[in-house]
Amino acid sequence: MNYRRLGKTELMVSEIGLGGEWLERHSCDECKAIIDRAEELGINILDCWMSEPNVRTNIGKALAGRRERWFIQGHIGSTWQGGQYVRTRDLEKCREAFEDLLARMQTDYIDLGMIHFVDQESDWDSLMNGPFIEYVKELKSAGKIRHIGMSSHNPAMVVKAAESGLIEMVMFSVNPAFDLLPPTEDIDTYFADEYQEGLGGIDPVRVRMYQLCERNDVGITVMKPYAGGRLFDGKRSPFGVALTPVQCIHYCLTRPGVAAVMAGYDTPEHVEQAVAYETATPEERDYAGVLAKAPRHTFGQGECTYCGHCKPCPAKIDIAMVNKYYDLAAMQPEVPATVKAHYDALEHHAGECIGCRGCESRCPFGVEIAGRMTKTAELFGH
Repeated sequence: MNYRRLGKTELMVSEIGLGGEWLERHSCDECKAIIDRAEELGINILDCWMSEPNVRTNIGKALAGRRERWFIQGHIGSTWQGGQYVRTRDLEKCREAFEDLLARMQTDYIDLGMIHFVDQESDWDSLMNGPFIEYVKELKSAGKIRHIGMSSHNPAMVVKAAESGLIEMVMFSVNPAFDLLPPTEDIDTYFADEYQEGLGGIDPVRVRMYQLCERNDVGITVMKPYAGGRLFDGKRSPFGVALTPVQCIHYCLTRPGVAAVMAGYDTPEHVEQAVAYETATPEERDYAGVLAKAPRHTFGQGECTYCGHCKPCPAKIDIAMVNKYYDLAAMQPEVPATVKAHYDALEHHAGECIGCRGCESRCPFGVEIAGRMTKTAELFGH
């Protein structure tokens, strides 16, 4: 298992995580079997947004005696009222639900305290300028949460989070289908039967969101990496072609800022299928070749998706990383010192490009790589 730094939290999390939602429909023993297998395979981060009492209890029992080996995302604002899940900003109910989470999880702290489900600008403004955020800060001061995070499906809200200086990491819905779409406050838009004609490539707001998270060191954990399973079915996928779990995971892990993909599992075998990513071949991971030839919403023409198809480079340049740092730097009036430091630390730089254009013949998206290497060398000075 590979581990990645989760932004400014400094936590080293497994790049394959455990999204807990599907555990809600399983018994205590079944939950434990899934968590056992996840830990055996190196997974060390778990998301529990669910407020349903039994699943919280079952997870707590499964983690008993090994709590310190797991990083837990617990959500503030996810409550259980009248026998059903309710998202609320009512502080009394939020307090009750969070204390219930601690008790049922058999712990006195949550690693990542997630401000739950912020998709609307009015909600963001209210949360950040009222008693809710003060409560979250109180939880951190008291040691009941170690870091402040936020979950959202709206890239415009993640941009705000990344610019806030307060939010240390976010949980965001990432997959190639959702990345086509512009910001929306209506989550149902993502699951429409058909997407608007003419969409192709990553929406500009999402591009900026990923770049801001990377630049500002706001780590991303991924929810909905498979678009609810829709991407596995060529008839239901907006692209008209099917992707595999490994291809979906690779897409997520090649987005700037992403540290972990929180896939959902019904069985230990599902865990194994996701962790198979760790030993998958480049051909098995290749999403770019599929999306570039998709019959609908052809993906990313002319823009680098950091997929790595351009390898190998005779000058040994890591072209995908060079392109990523160029994109991060080019969005600013001046090259940020942190981006320059990361670029300088690369073993080989854009100025070493020999202009052979072999990479361009392999790029499924028609990126003019040699030209970008020239611009990058000019921007960074080598």
